[in-house]
Parts: sequence; structure tokens; C-alpha cells
Amino acid sequence: METLNVTAQRSDGSATTPARGRDSTSYLIGLLFVVYTLNYLDRQIVNILAEPIKTDLHLADWQLGMISGLAFALFYTTLGIPLARWADSPRKDRALLISASLAVWSAMTLACAGATNFTQLMLARIGVGVGEAGCSPAAHSLIADRVPADKRATALGVYSLGIPVGKLAGMMLGGYIAHLYGWRAAFMIVGAPGILLAVVVRLTIKDPRRALAAADRPTGSTLGESWAVLRRSSVFWLGTLGCAFTSLVGTGAAAFLGSFLIRVHNLTIGETGLWLGLALGVGGSLGSWLGGSLCDRFGRSDARYFMLLPGAASLLGGGLIAGAALAPGSMLALCLLAGSAVMTSFWYGPVFATVQGIAPPSSRATAAAVHLFVVNALGFGVGPVVIGAMSDALNASGLGPGEGLRWALALAASSTVIAAGFFYAASRRVNAELRPPSDR
Repeated sequence: METLNVTAQRSDGSATTPARGRDSTSYLIGLLFVVYTLNYLDRQIVNILAEPIKTDLHLADWQLGMISGLAFALFYTTLGIPLARWADSPRKDRALLISASLAVWSAMTLACAGATNFTQLMLARIGVGVGEAGCSPAAHSLIADRVPADKRATALGVYSLGIPVGKLAGMMLGGYIAHLYGWRAAFMIVGAPGILLAVVVRLTIKDPRRALAAADRPTGSTLGESWAVLRRSSVFWLGTLGCAFTSLVGTGAAAFLGSFLIRVHNLTIGETGLWLGLALGVGGSLGSWLGGSLCDRFGRSDARYFMLLPGAASLLGGGLIAGAALAPGSMLALCLLAGSAVMTSFWYGPVFATVQGIAPPSSRATAAAVHLFVVNALGFGVGPVVIGAMSDALNASGLGPGEGLRWALALAASSTVIAAGFFYAASRRVNAELRPPSDR
């Protein structure tokens, strides 16, 4: 991304002198992107490993939905808010929180390799969720402190490239390693690098707010004050629900797409990891970049684009997922999945930037955490379990495991119609509710 002027913000939102060297905005966003890539790699790798885990541990599809979704999301979403309150405290070090979180979730990914039954694997996945809860709210807050409002959607879109790149790496590495050495080795190999990266984050990222604490004596907002700001914002809630219903199919379906290609189209786990990783990774990367870039460009004159474009993209993405589920051949299905990945990742930059534009600087991490709580509770938590339960029910009705999963995915895609409605409703209020650019 282009080099940006770096500004640290005081508790009142005013800027200090630019940072230099390793504290530059480009370095900050680049390193946080790598952290977020590992975040999603460790979160999503279980999806490509689902079939060998199912066979080895004798699991049902609803149990796969638990370990890939609800077990992770339950603690990820619940702990996100208190950790965000810690990050919003003006004397706390957000870089330290990100580093510690990375070390915890990487260690728990390693623990997944040693699971011998459903309960052990579920507990290890809960540990991954506990660790990852501290990452994104603090990262969003750091980026928002350093990037001007008119370029923030692009910056947060670049950070959010970690989602599709993590998916790509998880699918490709997970499938390849599992094919050669088994699913346990895959957890071990992807979990280890995070321990080293945690040290790099701790040593090279400095929280600009810490340098101001002694001189400014800043005071953070209370939880009640932060909640009052969010509670009054219809755009925050409508936009968040739009993202949540998009995530229900985008994230929920991702938990089963590997199984879908293996069961329905008879791909091997290695082939599935390669082609699905490319489809979701390349498509999602393009969507994340396009969403931030286009909404920054058009949103300067009319902030409604920050909601209208993600709404249209979500609706189209749902149609493409349904088409992929019903496609007669694997290559057509993969092409449609790549298109759906573009559309369902389009919202990352613009909506994250809108959330940061609604919240005052002293509540940025909290706002991000509440937003992610709702999105991930429905997407990561409910989505995989619902799709897994529908697949089991359709399987039992006589369709079989392959066709049952196919139709479960197609039916779940209808959630994007609801998402588009929420985005449209949010667009009607966004110009009135966003704080002025000078106050963002």
C-alpha cells in the first residue's frame, strides 16, 4: 500500500509528530497483516482437516461444526470485549496484548495435534479462541490511531487480507501436510511459527499512546460511556448484522467446503487444499482490497457507499455460493466459489472503517470487539453448527452425506438476502452518524 503519514493520537484525538523507521504505518500494517494471516490460518486449518479428523476420531458433522465453529467462537467472542476494554485503557500496551495473544493461540494450535477424542480437541480449539480474542480489536485501534479517516478503509482492508491469505495458507498447507504426514502434523507445523512471530511483535511494535501517557495524563472512557455511544448508533448495529448474516454463509460454509469437494466431487484432500485454497485465498484477497479501495474512493463524497457496496456484494456472493453448491462439476464449483469469496469479503475494510468512524478514539477497541462479537457469534458460532445439523438431517432423510451437505450449503446461502437488507437500512443513516473526518 502507499506510504502514509504516521500520526499517533492523544486521548482527545489530536495528532502528534510522525513516527519513523520500524514504527512507520507501512511496517505496522504489514506486520499486523502477517499476524492476522496466522490468526486465520490457525483458526481455519481445521476446515481442510475435517474429513481425516472425522474418520480418525469418529465424529458426526455437528461435532465438526462444534470444533470448527462454536467451540472456538464461544470464548473468542466472549473474551473479546473485556480484552478490548484493556486495550482501550490509555496506559495499556496494545502491542503487548497482540503479542501475548499470538503466543497463546499458537500454543493451543500445537495442542490440537495431541487430541485423541472430541472433548480434547474441542478444549484445544477453545484455547485457540481464547488466544485470538485479543488480536483484532487492539489491531483495529492501533491502525485507526495511525491512519487518516479518508484512507482507513483501505488500510483496514489490507490488514483484513490476512483472512483470505490465512484461508489460502490453511487450505494449501493443511491439505498438503495432511496428505503426506497426517492431520496432527499439520497442526504442529502451522502452530509453531506464531511463537517466534510473537517475539518479533513484542520487540518491534511500539504503542504510540504509551509515549503520551505521562505527559497527557489521558483518561479512557468507561464501559458505560462506550456502550452509550454504540447503543445510540443504528448504523453500527444494522451494519454489524449485515456482516453477521454475510458471515453466516461465508464463514459457516467455509467449514464444510473441503468436505463438500471431497464427498461430492471426489477430490483428494491434497487436491482440495490446493484448489479450494486458491479459490478462497485469491478471491478473498481481491475482495478485501477492492472493498477498502472502492469505498474509500466513493465514500469521500457519499458515505452511503460504505454500506451500499458491501450489501450488493453480499447478495451476489450468496447467489454464487448457492450456484457452487449445485454445480455439476468441480471446476465450475471452484470458479463460483472464487467469485463468492470476492463478494463475501468485500465488507471488511469499509465496515471496519465505519465502526472506527463511529466510535471515539477512547472506545475504538471496544467498538471493534462488540462488532466482532456479533459477527463471529453468528458466523463462526452458529453458521457451522447449523449447516452441519442441516447436513446430518438431510443425510438421514435419504439424500446421503454428499447430497445432504450440498443442499445444506445451498439453503444457507439465502442468509445474504437478509444481510443485504441490513446494509441498505444502514446506508440511509450513515452520513448522519459518522463523526466529522477531523474527529475520526
